[in-house]
Amino acid sequence: MLDTEDLPRFACPDWWEKLQAGETPMAAVPLNEAKARKALAFFNRLRLPDVPGNPPMSEACGDWFRDILCAFLASEDPDTRRRLVWELLCMVPKKNSKTTYVAALGLTALFMEEAPNRQMLIVAPSQNISERCFEQAQGMIRLDPKLVEIFKLQDHIKCITREKTGTKLNVKTFDTSIVTGEIPVLTIIDELHEIGKNAKATRVMQQIRGGGITKQRGQVLMITTQSDDVPAGIWRTELKKARAIRDGKGGGSPIMLPVLYEFPEEKQRDQDYWRDQTNWDLLLPNLGRSIDPQALVEDYENNGSVSKETEQVWASQHLNIEIGVGLGGDGWSGAIHWQSCADSTLTGLDTLLARSEVCTIGIDWGGADDLAALFVMGREKHTRRWLGWTIAWARETVFERRKSIVSKLREFEEAGDLIVAKSGEEQAASAAAVCKRVFEAGKLPEAAGIGLDSAGVALLVDALEAEGLVEPLVQAVLQGWKLQTAISSVPLKLEDQRFVHGDQSIMAWSVGNAKQTLRGSNYVVTKEVSGAAKIDNLMAMFNAAMLMFLNPEARPSSYLEAGELLVL
Repeated sequence: MLDTEDLPRFACPDWWEKLQAGETPMAAVPLNEAKARKALAFFNRLRLPDVPGNPPMSEACGDWFRDILCAFLASEDPDTRRRLVWELLCMVPKKNSKTTYVAALGLTALFMEEAPNRQMLIVAPSQNISERCFEQAQGMIRLDPKLVEIFKLQDHIKCITREKTGTKLNVKTFDTSIVTGEIPVLTIIDELHEIGKNAKATRVMQQIRGGGITKQRGQVLMITTQSDDVPAGIWRTELKKARAIRDGKGGGSPIMLPVLYEFPEEKQRDQDYWRDQTNWDLLLPNLGRSIDPQALVEDYENNGSVSKETEQVWASQHLNIEIGVGLGGDGWSGAIHWQSCADSTLTGLDTLLARSEVCTIGIDWGGADDLAALFVMGREKHTRRWLGWTIAWARETVFERRKSIVSKLREFEEAGDLIVAKSGEEQAASAAAVCKRVFEAGKLPEAAGIGLDSAGVALLVDALEAEGLVEPLVQAVLQGWKLQTAISSVPLKLEDQRFVHGDQSIMAWSVGNAKQTLRGSNYVVTKEVSGAAKIDNLMAMFNAAMLMFLNPEARPSSYLEAGELLVL
């Protein structure tokens, strides 16, 4: 029996053992038993409006969601009598009745809330999902004459009001104005990974959480599948936080309870393991209820497995396999180690320069409809570990011609990792200014300190010359198979954590997009191999690494005194 006495709150180190035993993968939470019984009694009487026979939740819902319901609505510290679970993140694969269950949970919470004239929200990423959620809640009420007396329905605005208290439950489609006025006492967010693709999602989440420090406070329940792309934005942030809490690394008193239906990382990388259909039931708590086992297998065989791309998307949705950093396949071999090498203390270029004895810079330049990227590689004083920081540029034409990645680019812009330039000249001048900053800090070698892909760099070369940065400091780095040293050796440094980085989302995205292939006896990662996916920051990193492999020594500088560092 696992001793949980000394574990941080909500830590669940035996989550994988629980999944294998068919249990809900979450920490035990002390409950107010009276509240839990009341919540369960109400929830269990709700009936499914879209299933023949309209079975009640007592029959149609698995115990896994009842565990979530009780923990979220009835948690209580036995000593202080205060609520413990203020936030809950559940990641569960597609077709496990998430939308239906959260509609029922929302109704249960509305029934349980005794305070008058409060606001509750269910937020969905699209009009279709929000309408589906409201229709489920509406249908549950209309199937029960007693509930018709308790709740008032306003179909046209998707609002349900409890007559006794005046507290309202609104079902809304996500936009930046969903929270106005009063902070909700409860917010349910359906498909967080989709909402995370919106560049302004972080700001809205801060708005929703604004009541967290007031006496009223507000609860937040997030339920989602894994992303069908590399995790980004608020989804990436919340998933990382949830995993840390689950693993006992989220601090002593977290307020988020994680419930993550996923394979351990090593199992996600083992394609033979997750392709084995006998392992699928571990992650599908509604198998045999809302999921037909035979239909799932047929869908995989006829649709999911037809190509590498469709299989990745299918596995992300039905098995919560993380695309990019968490998924192997034909990706760059360093991707599986990337996230584990994040260093939260490496907060920007200033930090890197202060910790480095020497730096090299790699640049991958792009045209009017492409990104341009710069990567600064530092060699840390004393430890000689490699340190990494990156930045990218885009012109407005990129946003017009590459609409599929606009939301990601806006996210990177908001994070400060992407600069939108008005012209090629402005873009080149901005990149040259970063190079000059590293040069004036005395961190570049006399020669081979700035490495470029020689294609299409005329404006950049002019801008560097204007800053006095010329050959032999500036050199071309040969591409294609001649980057083999960086492509194959950087993963070894990541594996041993002899290369750490500042956990920038634009870099994780670039790393996750990269495809690696064998040509002759050499592995190559090129834009042609990776297709439409953007890998510019990774290519810039390879260029910087090729120069760092030359074991450079920094030239002394008299330009800046210690402490005169430009913040980027």
